Amino acid sequence: MIEIDGSKGGGQMLRTALTLAAVKQEGFRMENIRGSRSDPGLKNQHLECVKTVKRICDAETEGAELNSEELTFEPQRLKSEPLTANIGTAGSVTLLLDTVLPITSQFSDGFRLTAKGGTDVKWSPTLDYLKNVKLPLLRRFGVKAEIDRVKTGYYPAGGGEVGLETEEHSLEKIDITGRGELERFEIYSRSSEELQKQEVAQRQADEAARKLKNSHISVPINKNVSYEETDSPGSSLLVKAVYDNSIAGFEALGEKGKRAEKVAQEAVEEFKSFHSSEAAVDEYMADQLLVFMAVIGGEIRVPEVKSHVQTSLEVLRMFGVKTAISDGNNPLIKLSSI
Repeated sequence: MIEIDGSKGGGQMLRTALTLAAVKQEGFRMENIRGSRSDPGLKNQHLECVKTVKRICDAETEGAELNSEELTFEPQRLKSEPLTANIGTAGSVTLLLDTVLPITSQFSDGFRLTAKGGTDVKWSPTLDYLKNVKLPLLRRFGVKAEIDRVKTGYYPAGGGEVGLETEEHSLEKIDITGRGELERFEIYSRSSEELQKQEVAQRQADEAARKLKNSHISVPINKNVSYEETDSPGSSLLVKAVYDNSIAGFEALGEKGKRAEKVAQEAVEEFKSFHSSEAAVDEYMADQLLVFMAVIGGEIRVPEVKSHVQTSLEVLRMFGVKTAISDGNNPLIKLSSI
């Protein structure tokens, strides 16, 4: 059994271990879960990840309870039966889906998961990022998955609902070392219906488009604006940059007292920082592709190797993945398959 010290990182270490345990059918024991956080242990979001992967691989567990700082997880066999997961709070459903999606690469048939919680919340990719950036990029390497947004959920009430449906995958080695030329922008701006009078979603989209045009980049800009019924008020914005060989996403969330124009500025500034580099994938994608690369192998050029990437790589090595990282700016990460 693999022994993991979770004191160096947060929930990503746990999610990576859960995914690899299911894929490799190898057990682990993690101590000091989320030990670097001010509120360590399993919270609702992390616990629902454990419970969901447990059901997928019929695992035997110890410590799978709220606030537990230790977990033993022993997978038995994979099952592709349809599931429903309910975080019960505004905890991120996208992080739950990120945990499950690589496991579906091991199924010989389709799989369906309904997940309930927060769809557009802090410290996690928004659902628009997962649906419109990550999945289209993964499809280039054989992933067959679709996301259905049933209801948007903002903090603090959550209440969002998402459907993930996959087919049998035929994965190809992931190779994203150069992004190529910028082809176009897609802007996805949404907010609660109660913010429609102030035109929050429209203003976010319009300001993002204006700033992109003023950046002296002459490519098409497509805007998608929506107002939705939600349990808590909120807004979110995604700027998607489509390149010849890659797709990158840059997003920001609205909150009380924060102008729509400020939300747009944050997302566009993130894009401009990325575009001025030689990186082929954005900061968030750098972390999320690692587990897929562990399954099939590959290499990506990233903006930088941040702490969450480093801790994920540590877990991958414990499961037998060979890793190599180049020196210098915009390093190249290369992984073997498990």
